[in-house]
Amino acid sequence: MGTTVVLDFVEAINNANPDKMIDLMTIDHVFIDSQDNRTIGKDKIRAAWIAYFALFPDYKIVINEIIEKDNLTGMYGYASGTYRNIINKDKSNYWRIPAAWRAIVKDNQIKLWQVYADNLIVMDIINKNK
Repeated sequence: MGTTVVLDFVEAINNANPDKMIDLMTIDHVFIDSQDNRTIGKDKIRAAWIAYFALFPDYKIVINEIIEKDNLTGMYGYASGTYRNIINKDKSNYWRIPAAWRAIVKDNQIKLWQVYADNLIVMDIINKNK
């Protein structure tokens, strides 16, 4: 039931398409990042995703496993990206980390999207390039 909308949402993320992402969200959508920061409301979330795609234009999610129960979907896989698409010889601005996501689907839209990942590598890359 919720898997289709969740996979559509992942596809919108992988295509860096915040407009499609917004279309798939409930009006009271909640985003929780890996640091447990919460963003509520489509306008704030749209702005946050646009800023994130500016940092990591090639950001991608790879889902290896999905578990669904009622309106809850759990996804497990990897997230990756290149900081501001700055590609160097040793690819030190590229990262790929294990990650998990929790989605709650309501009326065929994403009500909650939560990310679980250790972003230490990502933060190191950002800080190194300041």
